[in-house]
Amino acid sequence: MRSETASVVDDIKQGLALLRRHLDWDQSVKRLDYLNHKSEDAALWNDPMEAQKLMRERQSLEDSITGIRALETSLEDNLGLIELGEEEGDDGVVREAEQLLKEMRAELDRRQIEALLAGEADSNDSYLEIHSGAGGTESQDWANMLLRMYTRWAERRKFKVEVMEVHDGEEAGIKSATLLIKGHNAYGWLKTESGVHRLVRISPFDSQARRHTSFSSVWVYPVIDDTIQIEINESDCRIDTYRSSGAGGQHVNTTDSAVRITHIPSGIVVQCQQERSQHKNREKAWNMLRARLYEAELKRREEAASATEATKTEIGWGHQIRSYVLQPYQLVKDLRTGVESTNPQEVLDGSVDAFMEAALAHRVHGGDETIEDVD
Repeated sequence: MRSETASVVDDIKQGLALLRRHLDWDQSVKRLDYLNHKSEDAALWNDPMEAQKLMRERQSLEDSITGIRALETSLEDNLGLIELGEEEGDDGVVREAEQLLKEMRAELDRRQIEALLAGEADSNDSYLEIHSGAGGTESQDWANMLLRMYTRWAERRKFKVEVMEVHDGEEAGIKSATLLIKGHNAYGWLKTESGVHRLVRISPFDSQARRHTSFSSVWVYPVIDDTIQIEINESDCRIDTYRSSGAGGQHVNTTDSAVRITHIPSGIVVQCQQERSQHKNREKAWNMLRARLYEAELKRREEAASATEATKTEIGWGHQIRSYVLQPYQLVKDLRTGVESTNPQEVLDGSVDAFMEAALAHRVHGGDETIEDVD
């Protein structure tokens, strides 16, 4: 076996060992056996909410255990093919098996990142809000660029994207938008994107072609299902209706179908203009408010359990997470992890995975370094 292939095999074996340890293999296998037995008990469905919770846990464990076993079997099979090919002098078989091993290593890298997505709501669908900062047209155009970036990212992952609301800017771009992104682990992947994003470029709106710095904020929170109970006192909320803006046709733009709900104790505001029916928009806005309150509770728990201030994910205009510099040089830099890309256009076209993966690892392992900002 060539040294390069031996190195790939070592990486795969180490990766499989890490996945087993992360899963707590022996305990997980026992737990799956118990859940399989429990699922055959008809009395389980006497409590539908508890039954759904157990069945989700069962499916998650089954997927993880089956996936690791399949990778272990594939490793053995490909090592056998390499040995057979070398014995018979069949270079084609050897090359094919070596390529499959390289693909396995990439798959293991992906699974190790996904193993970090073990939070309470990580597997859920996700809402993503974008708000332009101070700066008028410049900032609103930047907010629209972020809207496109996350839409492209979701499409690359085959996630479904629904526009819940969008408020157009006066001249260009958007003042705000809310997306509903549907897909397995959508919230887990997106949750580290909350924060302030900064753009530095030569403004296309400046007749003197001067360099401008723009800010927009991103807020991510999970969609919650019926098994998560969030109590809201309606007397604590103010409900406003207004005419929708943006795409949607004449009917959408000329009726007060859009709904805004303000939760007075927390200051949280949600709004929906996706549907033509005010009733449907109201229902979806309530769901969004429950999700925001749930995300706030998750954050409180995370911060309470945090050993250091550095692991907290405070959101504010003074807390930039990433800079996108288009002029005078080309660089996207994450200010929490130090991960960089010298191809901003690729990032703005939706290639954000490297930043998300690093931020997930940083968040889980509790990085405590402060990364310097870029000019």
